[in-house]
Amino acid sequence: MTNFDPALAWLDDNDKASIDRLCDWLRIPSVGTDPAHDADTARAAEWCAEHLRGSGFDVEVAPTAKDGRRGQPIVLAHSPGAADYTGPHVLFYGHYDVQPADPVELWESPPFEPVIKPASGKVGERVVARGAVDDKGQVAGFLEAMRAIKEGTGEVGGGVKWTILIEGEEESGSVNLEAFVAARKDTLGKCDVCLISDTGMLGRGRPAITYGVRGLAYTEVILHGPDQDLHSGLWGGRAPNPINELVRILGDLHDTDRRVTIPGFYDGVGELTSQEREAWASLGIDDAADLAEIGLGPEGNVGEKGFTATERNWARPTADINGIVGGYTGPGAKTVVPSKASAKVSFRLVDDQDPERVTKLFFDWLAERTPAGCRWETLDHGGGLPATVSIDSPYLQAAGEALRRASGVDAAMIKTGGSIPIAGLLKQQLGLDTIFMGFGLDDDRVHSPNEKFELDCFRLCARSHVRYADVLRNG
Repeated sequence: MTNFDPALAWLDDNDKASIDRLCDWLRIPSVGTDPAHDADTARAAEWCAEHLRGSGFDVEVAPTAKDGRRGQPIVLAHSPGAADYTGPHVLFYGHYDVQPADPVELWESPPFEPVIKPASGKVGERVVARGAVDDKGQVAGFLEAMRAIKEGTGEVGGGVKWTILIEGEEESGSVNLEAFVAARKDTLGKCDVCLISDTGMLGRGRPAITYGVRGLAYTEVILHGPDQDLHSGLWGGRAPNPINELVRILGDLHDTDRRVTIPGFYDGVGELTSQEREAWASLGIDDAADLAEIGLGPEGNVGEKGFTATERNWARPTADINGIVGGYTGPGAKTVVPSKASAKVSFRLVDDQDPERVTKLFFDWLAERTPAGCRWETLDHGGGLPATVSIDSPYLQAAGEALRRASGVDAAMIKTGGSIPIAGLLKQQLGLDTIFMGFGLDDDRVHSPNEKFELDCFRLCARSHVRYADVLRNG
């Protein structure tokens, strides 16, 4: 038996130092999608690697750039596990890259100068900075747990067999990750389960395990008409208007019950069980309060007929127009029939839906509706598979027990409407299930100005990962 209580005591004694380290990492503007920040992302990767080395891990900073193509380095670390360890080999995944800070003028403080502030109307404090919760803050909680375990138990990772993969391209599609996983399949394939902290809780003091994420298919479609913009007085009603035609067609994506009309779209979508519906209903999620947070009244609760808002968010697929452009959009008037119009259209997927298949179905659906005199240009911007793990999984049960020990509260079993493509990738390539043990809150302003992370959530993150190692090692 390994006693993990000294690791928890170390976290208490070194609380300020842990928060200072988090702030040091947040100061590095690791915007992975922007070439101007490539040196910063490299610095953020090395910072992470040094932290892990200080906790006794064998660490490699692996480049992904090759053949003239950009790529952010991946931090890959290992611990062998104690000689008597019989539990699972755990792959911990996270990312150190962050979203761009734009629009900078909406930040109350510079986005890469972390500030500790009182929690708004709540007990405690928060750290405000880009990447505070997504995902540096949550990864830093894991890193502090590993440091506490090494200092408190004297064993690397508490004797648990760990592989740690921290990438720098998650916010821009993880474009090099699939090739990296394939190249390191012999190593990563030895893992039994993946653990990710990049999701959220139900609320303050309400920890949760996320056992399912939706997949994603992201497309762009361009409808071309005449070879030039035309005078609407001379050509309106005489030639096809690509904006008129595009919005007419995309308006048919849903029927009156708000179901997607693409034939075959729902193939692979499972039925919600009565047990899931009852369990989710018992969580007490306040739909009206959630809508009020985004400036909508209760009448804003719209979506596919026959399902609650939670069920639609966690277990149903969607089709959304994310952006539409065409013609003149500047100040004043300009009467044109535009030569083209474009739209970004994405699909959130569940269960056994495949993003490549859904994208093809959508493009075929468009082709059947090609307006006279027009042609389509279609772009597949990729996506990721959905991923769900059984709530009976012993690995998931271990995570739930870790949260209970760390918080004193039973963790809720939830799903999320978001997508984390690595989960589907690991399932597809390595056969690994993924457990999401996240610590974010709905009001953390992920991807928005003034992103924050509650320090109590940061502390719970660290303590929960200590307890997860404890459960795996000692039962």
